[in-house]
Amino acid sequence: MSLKQSPHLLKLLLSVMACGSIAFTASRYRRVAASSAPAAAAVAAPSMAVMRVVSVGSSTTETVYALGAGSRVVGVDTSSLFPPEVTALAQVGYQRALAAEGLLSLKPTMLLGGSESGPSSVLDQMRAAGVKVEIVPLTPTVEGARERIRRIAELIGVDPASVLARLEADLTAAKTLVERSKTRPRVLVLYARGGTNIFAFGRNTATDAMLALAGADNAMSDIEGTKPVTPESLVAAKPDVIVMPTRGLEMLGGNEGLLKVPGVRQTPAGKAQRFVTMDDVLLLGFGPRTGIAASELARKVHSDLTEAEPTK
Repeated sequence: MSLKQSPHLLKLLLSVMACGSIAFTASRYRRVAASSAPAAAAVAAPSMAVMRVVSVGSSTTETVYALGAGSRVVGVDTSSLFPPEVTALAQVGYQRALAAEGLLSLKPTMLLGGSESGPSSVLDQMRAAGVKVEIVPLTPTVEGARERIRRIAELIGVDPASVLARLEADLTAAKTLVERSKTRPRVLVLYARGGTNIFAFGRNTATDAMLALAGADNAMSDIEGTKPVTPESLVAAKPDVIVMPTRGLEMLGGNEGLLKVPGVRQTPAGKAQRFVTMDDVLLLGFGPRTGIAASELARKVHSDLTEAEPTK
């Protein structure tokens, strides 16, 4: 007897097969759910699984990676150097001089950057091409760092709780360290552009805020923003310590090169050769490592914490 000749038999067979299929599917779902519970968010928001991010700005890129979303990044700008693995990604150029063609060749779904990202015409081209452009300004304060972490986490669909908790722990450690010191050094932070033009960081800058976290006074607090230095302004600043980004001091030729900058040798820092360096991304970033940066800077500028090692 064929199945066509016995509709009742066919109905019975289909019913048994359906029950078996349902039982198998439920069993398989339970196994997957038990082994992949953390993937629930990805199931709820499938678009996150195909997110392709071009990250522009060192602090932006560092934050994305700290949040555990580094696998979604397909390209970065030239300032993005931390964590080290980002240097293996496709480079999209300088953050203020992006090119639409290079960006679009990476097939991004999102361009994530800070206020420096541009030019605006390229950002408009990205939007016109259907790429989501998200600009998250960098505010050089502790609260600004917190808010930026929260906003970037929201945009890429992850929970920032663990990163924020680590930030708070690092900030508490920095505060405890600073409270151990009995000194209040005057610190001058210099930046070398092209190895010849020297600039100082004054009020309302990231370094000014970082010096405060490290328990130090900004020796250039009488200027606003970033300004070129003169021999007279260096001498008048009377810094106890001079801090420079590592790459900037290298451009000058190390400590000897810095001593050749007119005015430096006549300062208290120059006479004692109290020159220290820090990674510029760490010093200026105000990202997830803000507390770590404050502790490192404090150790380098407070003589009663840890004597700063001379830069070679």
